[in-house]
Amino acid sequence: MATLVVIDYESEIKAEEVRLALLKMQKDYLIDVADAVVVVREPDGKVRLRQMYNLTAAGAISGGFWGSLVGVLFLNPLFGLAVGAAAGALSGALSDVGIDDKFMTDLAETIKPGTAALCVLIRSMTEDRVIEELRQFGGELIKTNLSHDNETKLREALATAQQHVAS
Repeated sequence: MATLVVIDYESEIKAEEVRLALLKMQKDYLIDVADAVVVVREPDGKVRLRQMYNLTAAGAISGGFWGSLVGVLFLNPLFGLAVGAAAGALSGALSDVGIDDKFMTDLAETIKPGTAALCVLIRSMTEDRVIEELRQFGGELIKTNLSHDNETKLREALATAQQHVAS
């Protein structure tokens, strides 16, 4: 079962910095991130989702390849490329993997304007090492399905970082 962690940050830049740190931890095999989305609530109240993967572009590339291949078989590769890319882009735009977009949009309505939240879907992690790494960034835990013990450890680690920043 995947673990969901949502942390509120004072800025989009801080949330992006933490997402990059998580991806670095993933390269070090400390965490396996299924999805990491930065949810931004603009000062005017508008909500933006900064997805980790652009499924529309990936679908267009994949569809273009397969469309070209089919087009070569029927002696019209340009037509196949165009149709394949369009179909792939459409399927990429319509598919949603990872964290539900409606959940994140609804969640964004609860955070202060001008701030951002990082929504992370984790397949597996080395809890103590990941929590220790996240300690330096601070933030406020909004939502999680971690065990009570791990949730408490994460809340304390984030609060410790905020106290160091304040002093």
